Amino acid sequence: MYAILDIETTGGKYNEEGITEIAIYKFDGLNVVDQFISLINPERTIQPFVVNLTGINNQMLQNAPKFYEVAKRIIEITTECVIVAHNASFDYRILRTEFSRLGFEFERKSLCTVELSKKLIPNQQSYSLGKLVRNLGIPISDRHRANGDAQATVRLFKLLLSKDTEKKIIIETVRTETKKQVDDKLLKLIETAPTATGVYYMHREDGTIIYIGKSKNIKKRLNQHFTNDNRKSKRIQDEVVSVTYEITGSELLALLKESEEIKLNKPKYNRALRKTKYDQALYQFTDDNGYINLKVERADNRKTSITTFVNRQQAKSYMHRWAEEYNLCQKFMGLDTGKSNCFNYTIKQCLGACIGNESAEEYNLRVQKLILSNSMRNQDMIIIDRGRDIDEQSFILVEEGLFKGVGYFNLNYQINNIEILRSITTAMSHNRDAKHIIQSYVRTHKKLKIIPIHKL
Repeated sequence: MYAILDIETTGGKYNEEGITEIAIYKFDGLNVVDQFISLINPERTIQPFVVNLTGINNQMLQNAPKFYEVAKRIIEITTECVIVAHNASFDYRILRTEFSRLGFEFERKSLCTVELSKKLIPNQQSYSLGKLVRNLGIPISDRHRANGDAQATVRLFKLLLSKDTEKKIIIETVRTETKKQVDDKLLKLIETAPTATGVYYMHREDGTIIYIGKSKNIKKRLNQHFTNDNRKSKRIQDEVVSVTYEITGSELLALLKESEEIKLNKPKYNRALRKTKYDQALYQFTDDNGYINLKVERADNRKTSITTFVNRQQAKSYMHRWAEEYNLCQKFMGLDTGKSNCFNYTIKQCLGACIGNESAEEYNLRVQKLILSNSMRNQDMIIIDRGRDIDEQSFILVEEGLFKGVGYFNLNYQINNIEILRSITTAMSHNRDAKHIIQSYVRTHKKLKIIPIHKL
């Protein structure tokens, strides 16, 4: 659990500042579950340059509560939370100073989004909150006011969590949280799980990830894990003490993140080398007469394939479908081994390439259209899918035929700059599994929006 906050102060000498405004959002890693926002009477004069910066003046704070009047609420909303702030050392120091004046020792773990941003989003021109979030396409309002800055920090932290593919933030958080050993721990883990699409991480007591999975309904999937009585499930049930989640909104992002993060984190109960999810691939060659032929064979990593299939039955089904859709010859697709014309020519679905009635040039145009629609080769594009919230969309970035990563953008912020798009992308590895996942998903989800990068 995180307490994401921002504080405005009077300015002045070190450790003599007073709080003028505070905003705290309690964030469970998925959603904001509580919030506290208030002006505060600092009982001291605000520096003129601070008034110009924030717009908060002494007159505005005359009837605001004093710090001791809100101290109990601050303790309540931050209990068992990690403090998160942009330049956390400042905000945490100010809070500790105010509580110290009341004779109370305020201690919490803290995370700084400036430090995290420098590690996870390198090479930015500036890491000040305003410039950073604008460069990342994160909307911000009421700059230099506690609530506006805190809301922007929440959005930034969500981006940082998604970019933290090694899950160091989450592991450290789980390690520092108080462990409550209860007899019905599995039931409680299920009760608190979301029903959304995403990736889930099972942790043992020291925070180590022991299993990673994905689901369109995480709560339902956990229920299956914790009610299964096979040997592996029982071992997981004995060891798991916490489950964390990353909501993706998009099933495609969940599939890609699950595949990537199992390889990165090598959880105990995920097979270290997962069996490849496909064994058939589509290849092309040009025959002596100049016609492009398509052929399904066992996947061979030494060859460049157009696309891949889970098994031969799936491949054959798609080949028949494509022959009909593109008016292609069954002979040139390995579906008809007869010596005369193919069956599709008989029913007027083939235009006669198999008996020389259609030129190779004309026929090959349709084959190339099929190849272009199903291959990532030399493609520069973004694939748009569902986001985590109603005002958000997710995207997959592909450049020069290589999968680069995933990200999210707000619907109110038009992404039309490839550099901004790259900066908010969580980099991921291009490999056989990722390529198969993307091609299979695009093949079966025809309503996906695919935009060539040159059209941004």
